[in-house]
Amino acid sequence: MHAKDILIDGYDRIREEVHAVIDGLSPDLLNARPAEDANSIAWLVWHLTRVQDDHVADAFDLDQVWLTQGWEKRFGLGLGRTETGYGHSPAEVAKVRVDSGDLLTGYYDAVHEQSVRALRGLAAKDLERVVDEGWDPPVSLGVRLVSVLSDDLQHVGQAAYVRGLLQSAAA
Repeated sequence: MHAKDILIDGYDRIREEVHAVIDGLSPDLLNARPAEDANSIAWLVWHLTRVQDDHVADAFDLDQVWLTQGWEKRFGLGLGRTETGYGHSPAEVAKVRVDSGDLLTGYYDAVHEQSVRALRGLAAKDLERVVDEGWDPPVSLGVRLVSVLSDDLQHVGQAAYVRGLLQSAAA
């Protein structure tokens, strides 16, 4: 198995979990926050998708799906065009609200498609290319892709936990 196939499998798993966590939830549950300073499922999925969109696009010198396919306008969040959610205050988290899970999964699927298309074109030597010299040591493409994979899986796991909390409270 080639490294790119392992990465594609990992990114496919994110997609599966995103769909599973959103499936069947009402807008009220998607936007609910278990506490005033907690993140909603909508924010967590939006954030993990924005991170993947931003980081993969940057690493492969692509345009962000958020900007080129009109997702920024469809979400209409009132945040900066390039916001990804890093460092968001509770008030900023509260701005990330959706009317349906289809908006979240639609955006995620568009980002996933671009990510997998980029991953399919990888050669092993590409993973060594430095994509961010702002760190010591500089970040290679391989490290960046695993970092995004890890971050996204953590956030979708958090979203699944919030889903369980909210459904238990409603039962």
